[in-house]
Amino acid sequence: MSTFRHTVRAIVLGAVTLLFAASLAQAGRYWVPTASDDAMGQPRMAATTHKATTYRKTTYRNKEHPPLSANARLEPETKTHRLILQVNTNDPAAMNLALNNASNVAQYYKDLGEKVKIEVITFGPGLHMLREDTSPVKSRIEEMALSTPEVSFKACGNTQEKMHNAEKKDIPIVPQAEVVKSGVVRVMELQEKGWSYVKP
Repeated sequence: MSTFRHTVRAIVLGAVTLLFAASLAQAGRYWVPTASDDAMGQPRMAATTHKATTYRKTTYRNKEHPPLSANARLEPETKTHRLILQVNTNDPAAMNLALNNASNVAQYYKDLGEKVKIEVITFGPGLHMLREDTSPVKSRIEEMALSTPEVSFKACGNTQEKMHNAEKKDIPIVPQAEVVKSGVVRVMELQEKGWSYVKP
């Protein structure tokens, strides 16, 4: 009977040992005790033996960039249209046609809500258009300078100098115009910058 009891005890102890060992092995897959214990004397959890899984943080675009309100919405930038009108003849009809074209183009883009710049460039006999003493359209230029600031006027300095030498007197230019060194060069430079060119 004694032998039977010893055998049963050995079997039970063996089973308990196996279960304990299996429990320790299973627990070791998820945590290992650290040297520091918490206030209750229990070991803290250490790094697991599983490979860490990294989750990408998702930030919704509408949180980072909330839609603009109707009042805060930015207006798109519009292209500025640019036009050269050349006058090189002492012809009142051609001068008035140039002014008509300038007014019509300026009004057209104003109605569209778009920007435009127009330069009326005179040289040669066309300089009379901007001469204070001989311009047949001086009053129209004065009026346009006030009502249509998109239009500017350029007078050729080379032509002014030649007229000065020929007439032996100063050649006055209307105050609404600017004298440039060369009217032809001014046309060239603006065209090289992408301006459109029209000769009325």
